[in-house]
Amino acid sequence: MSGAADFLVTSDGWIAWSGRRARCALGQSGVKPEAEKREGDGATPAGIFPLRSVLYRFDRGESPQTALPVHAVAPDDAWCEDPADPDYNKLVRLPHPGATDRLWRDDHLYDVIVVIGHNDAPVRAGMGSAIFLHLARGDYSPTAGCVGVSRRDMERILRDAGPQSRIKILF
Repeated sequence: MSGAADFLVTSDGWIAWSGRRARCALGQSGVKPEAEKREGDGATPAGIFPLRSVLYRFDRGESPQTALPVHAVAPDDAWCEDPADPDYNKLVRLPHPGATDRLWRDDHLYDVIVVIGHNDAPVRAGMGSAIFLHLARGDYSPTAGCVGVSRRDMERILRDAGPQSRIKILF
């Protein structure tokens, strides 16, 4: 684990780092400048963002090997996507009064999640939440605004990522 890599995502669906390149899925509405990103617009925000932490399903694999902080997801974990809620763009426990994105999913997209530091310092209501680097569908179909990669590429990314790593998403 090097823990020092930065990651570059291009709007044509590629992620590059440390001499590697891999396919990725992006938001169904493409990539938008960060200032134009809105909750529910289906766009991946352009900009340079820190990688905050890794969340993973403990029942679907070992703890990821990475220098980033790692936390196991519980069945009642979710991410608040309700701009009117004080917990907007934060990890919450269910049941929760606001609109949420459940992290314990039946599919495998959220088996491993990297929380991207978009709209979190400070949080601005309505400017987008739950922007993750997560697992892609087999056909790399669009996400709701996240970046999706294969399980194999996620493992490689995590081995190279660390607390100082950034992801740069190009418009």
